Amino acid sequence: MYLKAELSWNVVVPAEQVYGERLLLQRSIMLQLLEDFSNRKGNSDYGYFLAPTVLERIGDGKIRQDSGDVLFPVVFNCITFRPFKGEILCGVVNKVMKYGVILSCGPIPQVFISVRKMGDYHHFHGEKQVFQNDKDSKIEMDVQVRFKVLGGKWIETESQYHVLGTLEGDYLGPIFRGESKF
Repeated sequence: MYLKAELSWNVVVPAEQVYGERLLLQRSIMLQLLEDFSNRKGNSDYGYFLAPTVLERIGDGKIRQDSGDVLFPVVFNCITFRPFKGEILCGVVNKVMKYGVILSCGPIPQVFISVRKMGDYHHFHGEKQVFQNDKDSKIEMDVQVRFKVLGGKWIETESQYHVLGTLEGDYLGPIFRGESKF
């Protein structure tokens, strides 16, 4: 789910980029904030950081004694993405195994759906691995799949979510994007 979050960070601006004029100082702080923002993927509280939207406040700068750089506390709004239990999402199949499939969903690189949570789909091993049900619906590489989130965990060392999903439920499974026959 996309969320609007208000974050408080400390931005360190190198001494050579601190200018006396207010507008140039705000520009330096904003550029450094954007650089810091792009280097952080997210956290367990807010999920993935997608885009800063509004710079709300810039606090008084404090000069660091060791380097001469200036530390500014800033408050800003941003858009984040975090998966919640029970949420319906779409992903693309990246890997098919006999135990299930791995999808990517937006910034989430690993969504695992176990064969036990795939309803009436059965694994077929051949030239390419595929899951298929009695209605000839197939789940294979590069297919878009609608799934329900069973749970997720933020892995701090990898700076990413690992999500478990299911296809058990109404209107879940492969999404067909062909031309209409009507």
